[in-house]
Amino acid sequence: MPQHHTIEDHDLGLAHDLKVIAAITDRRRALRLFAGAGTAALLTGCGSDSSGSSSGTVATTATATPTPTATPTPTATATTTLTTGACLVDPTETGGPYPADGTNTSNGSTSNVLTASGVVRSDIRSSFLNGSTTTASGVALKLTLTVANVNAACAPLAGYLVYLWHCDAQGRYSLYDVAGESWLRGALVTDANGQVTFTTIFPGCYAGRFPHMHFEIFSSAAVATSGRFASLTSQLAMPTAACSAIYSGSALYSSSVANYSRVSTANDNVFGDNTAAQIAQQTPALTGSVTEGYVGTAIIGLAR
Repeated sequence: MPQHHTIEDHDLGLAHDLKVIAAITDRRRALRLFAGAGTAALLTGCGSDSSGSSSGTVATTATATPTPTATPTPTATATTTLTTGACLVDPTETGGPYPADGTNTSNGSTSNVLTASGVVRSDIRSSFLNGSTTTASGVALKLTLTVANVNAACAPLAGYLVYLWHCDAQGRYSLYDVAGESWLRGALVTDANGQVTFTTIFPGCYAGRFPHMHFEIFSSAAVATSGRFASLTSQLAMPTAACSAIYSGSALYSSSVANYSRVSTANDNVFGDNTAAQIAQQTPALTGSVTEGYVGTAIIGLAR
């Protein structure tokens, strides 16, 4: 049975990450985005969520298997422009059994990567814990998320921390399904436009769930020490056109073809009770191709 993930002694936490970021960015911008987060800790974790369970097991022994090289990162940048009344509050969804955000346990110990050094990053394709830098292979996706205040005409929310995690092309989650790896999870703080941009891969489709990504929103980096303090825990539903093209067009996603043929947002146990308007907002707008990769945007609405 997999063991609980242990943070290495050299993991210095968010305070260390912020000093590194501050050294390469304008001091005024760093102070504006990260003020008050000097001693804050962050996140780690992820997992399969075919049920709404909040418990799971975390693995620590690296058993990485070489995988094909990922599609090159898309060079285009997608931009989201908010208009008055153009957003709604995103529904709260399950974080699944493997968020590794301090809300579940393994063998009686709490699993929480929000305290791990290196989790603040834009490119989340590679592992950053246990000395591994293994990269998850798949069709590249550059995704910009805009966090907006529904109660203020969809005004952007700056200084909020977004934690994103999802499965790989084979439907596996790091730290749980794949021991010792920590790919496809990371966190960023929103800029003055309320935006963060992650470079990742398109997730696979595993049995029983519509293709998706998980995320948590925190009001600041300083409070991002556990998923219990998240302002919102929710999920993104991947667009059907991209799912069809990627799953049939890349051998990396061969296991997704049959799984995807049996699911939809309507029969999914997470998205199935959402309104059409909620599903529309939870579905990123993507452009691109299997060979060149995709770029996309999504709005995340909070009631502040």
